[in-house]
Amino acid sequence: MTSLRLGFAGSPSFAATVLARLHDQFPVTVVYAQPARPRGRGRKVVDCPVAALAKAYGLPLATPRTLRGAEEAARLAKYELDYLIVAAYGLILPRVILDTPRYGCLNVHASLLPRWRGAAPIERAIMAGDRATGVSIMVMDDGIDTGPVIARAACPIDEDDTGGTLTAKLAALGADTLIDCLRRAPDLTNEPQQAQDASYADKLTVADARIDWQSPAANIARQVRALTDRMPAFTHYRGERIRILAARAEASTDLQGPRPTPGTVLRYDANALTVACGAGSLAVTRVQLARGKGTPLPISAARNGYPALVAVGSAFDVDG
Repeated sequence: MTSLRLGFAGSPSFAATVLARLHDQFPVTVVYAQPARPRGRGRKVVDCPVAALAKAYGLPLATPRTLRGAEEAARLAKYELDYLIVAAYGLILPRVILDTPRYGCLNVHASLLPRWRGAAPIERAIMAGDRATGVSIMVMDDGIDTGPVIARAACPIDEDDTGGTLTAKLAALGADTLIDCLRRAPDLTNEPQQAQDASYADKLTVADARIDWQSPAANIARQVRALTDRMPAFTHYRGERIRILAARAEASTDLQGPRPTPGTVLRYDANALTVACGAGSLAVTRVQLARGKGTPLPISAARNGYPALVAVGSAFDVDG
């Protein structure tokens, strides 16, 4: 059904990938995105990825700060949409908006619902040690990712996947799954979610990025992988923040004598700084320091530039 009138609402790179593929297959009547905001060290006001893409395509773009109120509902109604496609938009859609498109609003969600409902399903799946995740195409209702599911598609989580690489995979998979659904629209069937199987991917906070060296090394390594592309995991050494961008878990079977206190630096080699954890140890291979230009560095380059960075036998701050 190529005559569908579609709107799109999204903001980050995940959503931009979906919009790009959707635009290749169907005409998009209007795009909604979060307003431009200050970003980066210079705090320059820039568009989110979806808004930038909509402008590049010459598509009508709306960037309201809220969708509540009769004015926004009336604006959306003028487009006479069959569906509003939503992907990581970041604003709550009130009932009046959900009811405005002829066939409702479809959400492209980056998990196999009902697992990982909520704001950060990709990072939470990696941090939890899930072996697989996927995407779900869902009919939106008043709840948070609680609507009936039209389609699911699974994706393995590889051992070297980061939040960024998995986001890219799921965005492409989500776009393909959505397009397959739209080709069958409006004759789509769905099934209710089983609420007893639900889990929640709460919004990421600074607490999620703070490393607890008492945790097993495998858990910290997953934390690093999950967050490195979005809000990198960090610790402190003598009050200085150090972001850990890449690391791997090790068993530390070569240790002699009493178990070192978690957070203690065990050794350096050419490519890693090894730190004792609650179980096993973490080999840190890439960092970002709160000094110099703050450039991400391999651990060898960081140590060459700052030879006294972290001494073997010393420990990271307990409250890091």
